[in-house]
Amino acid sequence: MEIRNIAIIAHVDHGKTTLVDQLLKQSGSFRENQHVAERAMDSNDLERERGITILAKCTSVVWNETRINIIDTPGHADFGGEVERILSMVDGAIILVDSAEGALPQTKFVLGKALARGLRPIVVVNKIDRGDARPDEVHEEIFDLFAALGADEHQLDFPMLYASGRQGWADLEMNGPRKDLSPLFDLVLRHVPTPGLDKEAPFGMVSTILESDNFLGRILTGRIEQGRARVNMPVRVLRPDGTIVETGRLTKLLSFRGLDRVPVDEAEAGDIVAVAGLSDATIPDTIADPALDAPLPSTPVDPPTLTMTFRINDGPLGGREGKKVTSRQIRDRLFKETEGNVAIKVTESAESEAFEVAGRGELQLGVLIETMRREGFELTIGRPRVLFRNNEETGEREEPYEEVLVDVDEPYSGVVVEKMSMRKGVMQDMRPSGGDKVRLTFLIPSRGLIGYHGEFLTDTRGTGIMNRLFAGYKPYAGTIEGRRNGSLISAEDGATTQYALFSLQDRGTLFVDAGEKIYTGMILGEHSRENDLDVNAVREKKLTNIRAAGKDDALLLTPPRRMSLEQAIAYIEDDELVEVTPSAVRIRKRYLDPNERKRMSKVKSDV
Repeated sequence: MEIRNIAIIAHVDHGKTTLVDQLLKQSGSFRENQHVAERAMDSNDLERERGITILAKCTSVVWNETRINIIDTPGHADFGGEVERILSMVDGAIILVDSAEGALPQTKFVLGKALARGLRPIVVVNKIDRGDARPDEVHEEIFDLFAALGADEHQLDFPMLYASGRQGWADLEMNGPRKDLSPLFDLVLRHVPTPGLDKEAPFGMVSTILESDNFLGRILTGRIEQGRARVNMPVRVLRPDGTIVETGRLTKLLSFRGLDRVPVDEAEAGDIVAVAGLSDATIPDTIADPALDAPLPSTPVDPPTLTMTFRINDGPLGGREGKKVTSRQIRDRLFKETEGNVAIKVTESAESEAFEVAGRGELQLGVLIETMRREGFELTIGRPRVLFRNNEETGEREEPYEEVLVDVDEPYSGVVVEKMSMRKGVMQDMRPSGGDKVRLTFLIPSRGLIGYHGEFLTDTRGTGIMNRLFAGYKPYAGTIEGRRNGSLISAEDGATTQYALFSLQDRGTLFVDAGEKIYTGMILGEHSRENDLDVNAVREKKLTNIRAAGKDDALLLTPPRRMSLEQAIAYIEDDELVEVTPSAVRIRKRYLDPNERKRMSKVKSDV
């Protein structure tokens, strides 16, 4: 059977996983009466809840006696490392673009990588059924983007389809019959070349996706670059530098059939397979026949740009809500994560019972923390910090920068430009994007974006959309002003009372409601001024037998500001921590005792 390998790549929320759903259904991968969940490729709970793809996944469909291996890739920039490696496995790519939003930063990033590898992408303008669709303008944007990224004349002559992934149709013309996705299937068979690899050479494949299975152990997925793989054949694993990691046998060889992985006895060059039986192989190692001396070319993993400190939960409420609370359990879990998630690096911290976890962004680390809390872990998280480096040639200190693309209503563009410039952002472009909206492009240090997203949504009344993409390392931009407001800090242990909170809500915005357990040093809200304020939120009303008019009026509390895990991590300052347990996310001071806080702040100011 002939094979085609394609990746579906796009910006987050442009409809990749929904389109894959329809491709699976219309190719006959499911039985007539089979119940299939929506977004079937989003296999874990977090992906379903957030509506985003976090891990790249492979599936396979058969169309006109040709097997098409399809890889659904993440759209968020924090998981961009997955997309770079995936492109090494495929011979073609479908670039999916929203018909209203157009080409956004992640589209630009993955398209640049695809063009650099010599792929000739198929462009699909998705969500044509949207009321604010502007397909002709989006077509021009895509052509300009191809040209700006240095596409050659063959790549510039890209085929384009109009589609609605949700409704399950694609057409070559804007006003086509809109029946099904057969035009897309046929275009893939015509436009994407067969792998064309040497099937007679010694077996070799590069591991691209790594996952763990309770029964099979480590499962490594990749494309066979040469030769044939057989069950129980002896292999050895080579690092990119040529060192031998281990030798072993392929105890299982799995091929993709729809959503399932099916055991096969043999697979040949060009096919995408998963193998089991190796204990130390990781990404991007070469798994090969012992006759192969040198590793196959592989895509190196981009270095992390952001780090956080993961500590044990040593607060007064620690150990009450979670099952896994010791530093040994946290350490084992973090190092297990690095086996399958090569974009994350874990090192021992200078602090006792703490670990430095580095990754590509706040969302990526936030997903790891959320996964751990669901597994029963309790831990405290420090403020995210960017990883600086020294340029070996110039000796300058450099920091990571991001390209930020902002879509806002015109009245709010001024405040966004002002806030971005305060955070050392430099505006690169400003143009109207239709519907009284303006599209602004900035280049800004990654430090400047930590904690800004919530402020951005407030400034734009929730109507603004901000997308970001790692743009490389550039010279250090200097100090950036942090959060302006201080904190309301609990001075007592106990449970909050409505009476105490009623008098405190004039002092700022509260994060807690009546009846919640609190402790000394826990942050209860944001002060309306710049200084921190110790407050008593457990004070009860004194009961007397004297009644007076107006004394028993209802005490109405403003609903508290509830923060998600990512919002809390972005909100805190250097002297604050986020306490994460299976049932709560709290913010606290690093030093709970007020006297110790004063002493440490004095030491810091003296230094």
